[in-house]
Amino acid sequence: MELRTSAARGFASPASGRGTVPSPRFLSRLVWSRSTQCTASSLQGPVARRRSRFSTLMTTAYNTGTPDLVDFNWDALGFQLVPTDFMYLMRCSSDGVFTKGELVPYGPIELNPAAAVLNYGQGLLEGLRAHRKEDGSILLFRPHENALRMRTGADRLCMPAPSVEQFLEAVKLTVLANKRWVPPTGKGSLYIRPQLIGSGAILGVAPAPQYTFTVFVCPVGHYFKDGLSPISLLTEEEYHRAAPGGTGDIKTIGNYASVVSAQRRAKEKGHSDVLYLDSIHNKFVEEVSSCNIFMVKDNVISTPLLTGTILPGITRKSVMGIAQNLGFQVEEHNITIDELLGADEVFCTGTAVVLSPVGSITYRERKVEYGKSQEAGMVSQQLYAAFTAIQKGLVEDSMGWTLKLN
Repeated sequence: MELRTSAARGFASPASGRGTVPSPRFLSRLVWSRSTQCTASSLQGPVARRRSRFSTLMTTAYNTGTPDLVDFNWDALGFQLVPTDFMYLMRCSSDGVFTKGELVPYGPIELNPAAAVLNYGQGLLEGLRAHRKEDGSILLFRPHENALRMRTGADRLCMPAPSVEQFLEAVKLTVLANKRWVPPTGKGSLYIRPQLIGSGAILGVAPAPQYTFTVFVCPVGHYFKDGLSPISLLTEEEYHRAAPGGTGDIKTIGNYASVVSAQRRAKEKGHSDVLYLDSIHNKFVEEVSSCNIFMVKDNVISTPLLTGTILPGITRKSVMGIAQNLGFQVEEHNITIDELLGADEVFCTGTAVVLSPVGSITYRERKVEYGKSQEAGMVSQQLYAAFTAIQKGLVEDSMGWTLKLN
């Protein structure tokens, strides 16, 4: 069985806006670690076929844009899939050791119909960003945290995981191989999606016999269609995102499929996203579909306590640290929906949304608006500016959060 990504095999024509494949000279500069080195003789199946096709394409590669930037309409960039040139692929067998990682042309991967990820949802994903600085260098934001979170999730799902070093190496190589797709400064960022899946075939409910780790990247703009304008949330009471003892605190793929129905209903009613409450009392705020939530009251910043049903967001953790450095009092505690409705400001955080101000929340047909509904609150603006300045390398990174790729 073949699962196809949105990209067709091979590469599109220059007219489509797709970039050229990096040159052999560029690829030769990529430094491979011993743990991820792979020789041509080890390629098998679809990887070998893609490599052969890639070799042919290399001789007829076209050039657009500049040597370091693809010709693309960056001003129209949103948050949707834009196929790039390369992805990273690494496998492990039942011994749990990942070896022989490699860059391959972006495209389909093949899975057995009995793969554990298809039948039992044994899979994890991560998300992080890379930004281009004015000097042309590339910055990653806290990739070590993503590596650690994937390992935590893998332990919960009985999966072997790449080491932190292997994770970081894979991300670096994938970003550098697709450097032409990192948007110009101020035009967006390169979204990085590592995935760990149970790719081995199995019939009964049990851990898979083999696993695959992949990394692909995609240039993105703002997550919500209105950019940084305050969003509208609809409180969900019928469905819940997670329950105590479940997997709400890890980034497993099943957590996201379950929110699609409520999210679609909310958008049909004109809202941006869904706000979820706890599954026991149905009154404590947990998170939005794919991001954490904060409230500001009397200059105190609060966010729901991590109790096992809420994802420990890396942006959440970073914003809390920045807020404390700016002199704000930051608290983690259970927040009722009534407390949230009485806040001075509300905002969401996440890798995709970055920091998004909330303009209104609707709960049981009651709509509460925060400040001027078309403008972000003062605290939200201050935190967004401070966070993105570090993330984009506009100020000195005194926190040690960014990793520079030359």
